[in-house]
Amino acid sequence: QVQLVESGGGLVQPGGSLRLSCAASGIAFSIYAMGWYRQAPGKQRELVARITVGGSADYADSVKGRSTISRDNAKNTVYLQMNVLKPEDTAVYYCNADRPFRSYWGQGTQVTVSS
Repeated sequence: QVQLVESGGGLVQPGGSLRLSCAASGIAFSIYAMGWYRQAPGKQRELVARITVGGSADYADSVKGRSTISRDNAKNTVYLQMNVLKPEDTAVYYCNADRPFRSYWGQGTQVTVSS
């Protein structure tokens, strides 16, 4: 079955960095666009960053310049490097694999930015 397993979340101080990973199995990873979304308490899930099959990336304005999404098709893994973290980055971060008529989600990993 399809599995997307996120890792790398945790507690980090403001200004710190984290690298999130999402390992996919059960899908032809290279033909899926991959995305990172986040959901803070009481808020809707929002797109953080997305990378296409061809490697083009898009970012939410709130993380642009501070984050980098990348993918390793050989490892079926997508990464999100986040720098200069702010308290407002606190959320559960979800990995998404997407192509026409197919969309899969991971279970999420908690990121907490606090001193």
